[in-house]
Amino acid sequence: MRLATAIGGTTIVMWSTLAVLTALSGAVPPFQLVAMAFSVAASLAITKWLVRGEGIRGRFRWPLAAWLVGVGGLFGYHVFYFLALRTAPAVEANLLNYLWPLLIVVFSALLPGHRLRWWHVAGTLAGLAGTALLIGGGSGDGGFGFRGEFALGYAAGVAAAVTWAAYSLLSRRFAHVPTDAVGAFCAATAVLAALAHLAFETTVWPRGGEWLAVLAMGMGPVGAAFFTWDYGVKHGDIRVLGAAAYATPLLSTLLLVAVGEARPTLTLAMACALITGGAALAASEMLFPGRRSDRHGAPGA
Repeated sequence: MRLATAIGGTTIVMWSTLAVLTALSGAVPPFQLVAMAFSVAASLAITKWLVRGEGIRGRFRWPLAAWLVGVGGLFGYHVFYFLALRTAPAVEANLLNYLWPLLIVVFSALLPGHRLRWWHVAGTLAGLAGTALLIGGGSGDGGFGFRGEFALGYAAGVAAAVTWAAYSLLSRRFAHVPTDAVGAFCAATAVLAALAHLAFETTVWPRGGEWLAVLAMGMGPVGAAFFTWDYGVKHGDIRVLGAAAYATPLLSTLLLVAVGEARPTLTLAMACALITGGAALAASEMLFPGRRSDRHGAPGA
């Protein structure tokens, strides 16, 4: 379980590069960018199947329920997230979106063989507080507030959080479906995103080095990341992954600081302490193996 959790944890590092890569990709519209990035991910998966002599047709033969969860999670999340960003201020939209790690930790108690302990909840709440501080501190007035005229955007932000949490939790119910299936789900998501782009957006092609950013996106945060997350949530400790996911906005901000797109502040330092401390607390069973756990991740007697 520890290896699977560690593999799932690499997703957080990859997701943290998304903001920088998005900025480097130029003015490509959101759905077009999703379609292009997921096309790269699907192409890499198909190439792997061909090189290994595996039948492509067989890689698209999965139970209908698995298709609904996989495509519904990947495509549905991006639809709600972009809708939230377009119809509500980015600060509030991002904060509501980042309820999904909290939802994962809380509702993981409903999974067979799992028990929710106080350190899982406390660590996740600390991560949520750090994320709120991080996102709120980046707004124009140093804070945030919810307003009625942005109700649609707020609802979309919550829907994005619920969708990704549900996708992550339900994926565990399909542990018998191999992670390779994500390649098929990426292909379907690319098609749906392309259709949404044609319906709602004007095409803007990347220029020069912007193509490299799109390629890197499809290979990392909007590609390999979904394979490692799938493996992690199916075979690792989903409570630890949920709590650790709050490191994504932190690492993303630190990366922006490193490339000169943001500046270090006291707020960033405080958010860092809350998020990393919360993640360490939630993962204390794994960080300190002296604390005995059963094979499901619940402490033994």
